[in-house]
Amino acid sequence: MTDIRRRADAPAWYRHRHRHQPWPLCRQCCGLALDLGSARTRAWMAGRGLILDVPTVTFPGAVHPIRRGAIVDVPGTARMLDRLLGHRLPRLTRPLVVVTTPVLDGPGYRERARTAVEVLRPRAVLTVPTARAIALAAAADLTLPLLVVDVGAHLTEVVLLVDGLVFDARRTALGTTDLSGAGTTAEISEAITAMITSMLRQDRTSFTAEALSRGALLAGGGALRPDLTRRLIGGLHAPLRAVPAPHTAAIRGAATILHAAHAHPSAGGTPPFGAGSPWR
Repeated sequence: MTDIRRRADAPAWYRHRHRHQPWPLCRQCCGLALDLGSARTRAWMAGRGLILDVPTVTFPGAVHPIRRGAIVDVPGTARMLDRLLGHRLPRLTRPLVVVTTPVLDGPGYRERARTAVEVLRPRAVLTVPTARAIALAAAADLTLPLLVVDVGAHLTEVVLLVDGLVFDARRTALGTTDLSGAGTTAEISEAITAMITSMLRQDRTSFTAEALSRGALLAGGGALRPDLTRRLIGGLHAPLRAVPAPHTAAIRGAATILHAAHAHPSAGGTPPFGAGSPWR
């Protein structure tokens, strides 16, 4: 069946009557961006901004369903999301949800995240690598190779983006929470330096060296520690650029993608990102 609203040869009376019709209502649909961190869960709602920044724990009891960047308890994560967000979503709506994901956790993490988010009855779930979300929050030039260093609470990732896509990545199970125990900023700095050195040695292109010479982006809670920044600059012998409000960079980048998804001409139907999209 042909939809007359999409035909150029629609009758003049129809075009006149409908020329000022608003875009499909899904442009105003509820949208939600999520950053499910090991230590904190953050949520951004379209039209309202950051609505949630709380510890990642189930209820009752302080049980952590996400550890070292991995969703270890899918039902617990779902219960947490329902408790934190279920009452905040408009009734009878099915939100478009954008979720940040660690680069190296692969399809398994994305599937677990989608399963947990189903409790919110989304009409679609998009996933975006955390490093790309950080780059978007920093308004970085993605036409050039870019190094992103994300020092989270329980996990640190170093990611090389080329043309906005993940070209290489490394990770270590160290984060800012380890600094309260036996860990030190020196250990985290040395681990990051070792990962970048490994990337330089194994890169048969000039992408890693080029990105490093311009300065890596530093994000996550670790970017708020001046001692870590100083050690990294000394160890890498290269400039470092801290992202503004680095601890919320990932959720702000996810919100940018959420806005782009709602503004896309296909917003009334399937989200505009196919299998080859950089944010799946």
